[in-house]
Amino acid sequence: MDKKLLITGCIFALMAVVLGALGAHALEKVITVDQLKSFETGVRYQMYHALALLIVAALPMISSTVKKVLFYLFTTGVILFSVSIYLLSTASVWDMDFSFLGPVTPVGGLLLISGWAFLLWKIISNKSSNR
Repeated sequence: MDKKLLITGCIFALMAVVLGALGAHALEKVITVDQLKSFETGVRYQMYHALALLIVAALPMISSTVKKVLFYLFTTGVILFSVSIYLLSTASVWDMDFSFLGPVTPVGGLLLISGWAFLLWKIISNKSSNR
């Protein structure tokens, strides 16, 4: 599970840097300031959770079962949250209507929140001081 977390974290981080550069250098000319801010929010949250996956992989006190749950919550959350924001904020570039994705963004956000709440709960409820 650690390797899967590390690989996914690296892929998310790599993609966040590439998409951040795209937003800063190419998209600023073709989308509105508000759309660019939304796009940057997607990039920022993707990077936060890429780093979270890397950190979780490195923490020995977190069991493999907890890591697996966090992997699914954070990965699915990033895909639903960030990717829906990317598509919604660049819809004019693609000349497509992605408005059906509007309800997907908060579901992704809820999964990210759930991942953090789950991690907090597991850390607090950990009875072993040596783990």
